[in-house]
Amino acid sequence: MNLVQKGAEADIYVTTWNGRNSILKIRKKKDYRIHSLDTRIRTLRTIREAKMISETKSFGITTPLVYFVDEKKCEIYLQLIKGKLVRDLPLNKIIKTCKEIGKIVGTLHKNGVMHGDLTTSNFILSKQGLVMLDFGLSQKTDKIDDYAIDLRLFKEVLNSAHAQIVDDAWISFIQGYEKILGTVLTEKILSQVSVIEKRGRYANVV
Repeated sequence: MNLVQKGAEADIYVTTWNGRNSILKIRKKKDYRIHSLDTRIRTLRTIREAKMISETKSFGITTPLVYFVDEKKCEIYLQLIKGKLVRDLPLNKIIKTCKEIGKIVGTLHKNGVMHGDLTTSNFILSKQGLVMLDFGLSQKTDKIDDYAIDLRLFKEVLNSAHAQIVDDAWISFIQGYEKILGTVLTEKILSQVSVIEKRGRYANVV
């Protein structure tokens, strides 16, 4: 079992499950929380994540298969997806792929799901196409503000990790997003993104 990512919420390992290459996600204990509360939070989030991954498949979005959920240990065994993170693609390929990411995110929002951690590291370009990862912060919602938070985060990621192409990549993303949600709803959500950005600027000044 090899550790491939150490995160604030969970650690990610490459391992096997029933002879299959697998990703193991282990939600870590938080010592600052009361033990019983910590256990409950980690258990509920583990169960919710597995459900959200499976539910997202019903929208036509490609996600890893969930092999097994160990509620007591707060662990999820997932299909290991071979491919390249969108983050690591050539710049022109990232711009092009952002349109497909926009369609995927639009489909999520159309079906009342906020991803909560939209980054170019949470998409893998595989032989099967674009695969969406990490639903640890996802939730069901019908709030425009939540969808705007998703978009604002992705825009921030483009600005910080892909500054050379941020404008073209963002336009490409919105083109894909609008294709799924339509112009009126997209403009409403983008308007809320602007509101969130202004809040941030004001907070920085203060």
